[in-house]
Amino acid sequence: MPTPENPKPEHPSTYFVEDRSNLDEMNRLQIQDRMLTEGMGGVLVEQPDSERFERVLDVGCGTGGWLIEVAKTYPSISLLVGIDISQRMLDFARARAEAEGVSDRVEFHVMDALRMLEFPNDFFSLVNQRLGWGYLRTWDWPKLLQEFQRVARPGGVVRVTESDLGRNTSSAAMQLIELSQKAFYQSGHLFTPTGDGVIGQLARLLQRHGLQNVRTRTYTLEYPFGSPGWQLALEDMRLVYRTMRPFLEKWVHIPDNYEEIYQQALRDVQQPDCVGGLTLLTAWGTKSV
Repeated sequence: MPTPENPKPEHPSTYFVEDRSNLDEMNRLQIQDRMLTEGMGGVLVEQPDSERFERVLDVGCGTGGWLIEVAKTYPSISLLVGIDISQRMLDFARARAEAEGVSDRVEFHVMDALRMLEFPNDFFSLVNQRLGWGYLRTWDWPKLLQEFQRVARPGGVVRVTESDLGRNTSSAAMQLIELSQKAFYQSGHLFTPTGDGVIGQLARLLQRHGLQNVRTRTYTLEYPFGSPGWQLALEDMRLVYRTMRPFLEKWVHIPDNYEEIYQQALRDVQQPDCVGGLTLLTAWGTKSV
């Protein structure tokens, strides 16, 4: 297995921010982690018996926020492994795990999930993924779900959380959302040209590719002005529509006044009558025994 002292070379990324070492994107992913975990009420709230998990794998872990929070919340979990394609992301995650006092149980490895999960068969009791649609194309799902099941132990849980592309009462913000929606569909990241282009298919994907007893839980997050999470949502918007602009330019024609729309959206969401939101869907199932 690769180690921090002997890292593997990074492969080209299919993530919508091509430079995975982009500092703004690293900051945004930390914000996004907090938004999701706080908005969902915790890291594993829909799991009735989280204490049974002994080994946990987090695929596409980014800066490690979810995995580190799981380690802190469930000290009985003996091993927590995060993988990501970005060495810089994982360097940050390791330092964060050390600072949080969980580095004895948490480890991170550079790995391209679209190639192979370099772990033994039947190893993890929980395989987790959050917001994989940022790098997954529609044709990547079958192989990935098979890999999740290969490394999960019999009776183990495969858990996937995805989102729509959001909503906002600001017309300028909705222009940005609709533009990104078109780009993600054109690039193959969404199954349908609608905001729910992944979450609308998620449960069927898990069922179709072999998982048993598939269940779902939906989370509707709202961010009215001044509410808990509003500042995080504002900062997420400020960063994402900067870092993803090259992706938008590659896949769709962006308006000449893109910068004007972007600035107007940022002004709008700071008005007392503006409300933004996001829908999340967690789908999970078990590997057949």
